[in-house]
Amino acid sequence: SHDLIGTFQATMTKLKEASRHSPMEFECINEKKRQKKKSYKNSGIVSFKHCEVITECTFLDYIMGGCQLNFTVGIDFTGSNGDPRSSDSLHYISPNGVNEYLSAIWSVGMVVQDYDADKMFPAFGFGAQIPPSWQVSHEFPLNFNPSNPFCNGVQGVVDAYRVCLPQIRLYGPTNFSPIINHVAKFAAAASQQRTASQYFILLIITDGVITDLDETRSAIVNASKLPMSIIIVGVGGADFSAMEFLDSDSGALRSRSGEAAIRDIVQFVPFRQFHNAPKEALSQSVLAEVPQQVVSYFSMYKLQPPNKPSAKQEQQKQA
Repeated sequence: SHDLIGTFQATMTKLKEASRHSPMEFECINEKKRQKKKSYKNSGIVSFKHCEVITECTFLDYIMGGCQLNFTVGIDFTGSNGDPRSSDSLHYISPNGVNEYLSAIWSVGMVVQDYDADKMFPAFGFGAQIPPSWQVSHEFPLNFNPSNPFCNGVQGVVDAYRVCLPQIRLYGPTNFSPIINHVAKFAAAASQQRTASQYFILLIITDGVITDLDETRSAIVNASKLPMSIIIVGVGGADFSAMEFLDSDSGALRSRSGEAAIRDIVQFVPFRQFHNAPKEALSQSVLAEVPQQVVSYFSMYKLQPPNKPSAKQEQQKQA
């Protein structure tokens, strides 16, 4: 059984005044003992040396508080996708103007763009030979403009993809690490800021055949320390076991040297599961883990949103 030692009353204002050099002290009083003994003073002193109020923000708190989601697209242009001029290629654009790559861009991009203020998205390809030298590149801008790889909204990404496709030669190998490291550089710069102002989302659309698995593991482990998430959408009917491995829902992903990712930042979704599903089903599945990943990063480093939500925004959130 437990015996009551005593009680005391305090206010948050008083508790927050406590410090190691000047603790806030309260007498712990047991009323029954005080009534029985005239000489009773207290049952002890409760001393507070530190009191801190920590606000736990939600994903919505960060977004409404000014956090920007920066969306980057990476598209697999390796030879395993098949010749784009052939109807059995994953890059073949059907008479009604679609393929699985375009469907994935639309489904995910239409949701993410609502959280991006300028709606300007960098879009890259990898695994193709590009003009004029026809060297293989693993992070070339779809608009062929390295100094300004941004596309205007989801439609801009789609337009750049359509223009780019006939100008390149699908080749290989399938290396994910260069584009992951490319986005990680910007995330690393953003991580120096003292508020939760920016978070980066990399969408990789691939047929699933990956060549640089060890390098990609290391790149993901490094990115797990940064404000960054990676979404992998697998198109076609290939073996996606390597993608499932990178998703690591069953345990922490480790680099080849054994270093573990400090957060799970990869979400893998096979496109084929959504062929007969409503359009919004893919985007919901793909983005299911992103809010928690955003919160986990900023909470880990105790970063608050840049702006405090207004009273009106608080009312909208509660409504």
